[in-house]
Amino acid sequence: MKKRYGVRERGADVSQPTVLASEYFQSYSVVGLLAVVGVLFVAVAFGAGRLLRPVVPTPEKMLTYECGVDTVGEGWAHTQVRYYVYAFLYVIFAVDSVFLFPWATVFAAPGYGATTLVEMFVFLGFLAVGLLYAWKKGVLEWT
Repeated sequence: MKKRYGVRERGADVSQPTVLASEYFQSYSVVGLLAVVGVLFVAVAFGAGRLLRPVVPTPEKMLTYECGVDTVGEGWAHTQVRYYVYAFLYVIFAVDSVFLFPWATVFAAPGYGATTLVEMFVFLGFLAVGLLYAWKKGVLEWT
């Protein structure tokens, strides 16, 4: 009698589900073991670095250092928020393009046309509402 996984034939032994479960959990144990080895590798590297580095604090080492030039004045500086907004808008549209390319390949597959078209228009609608909101708030105007 031929054994097949997942299908129980008449007279098949009862240990078959345990074989499936052990193979299933064995694959997860390999992933778990790999994660533990990775964490241990990083911990050992940081520990070795801490043990081997010289620790000689001096007043010169405790000074603020920026690009080889001594700091002058206060360390607080104002930054224009609009640069962050432009960067954020760029990231939004870059992520949009990341979703558009796989969508185009799935859209070409038979049987996915109408569903993926509606989903993409919903996605583009959310992006359009966000862009309209940014435009209404005046964020897109360079002053």
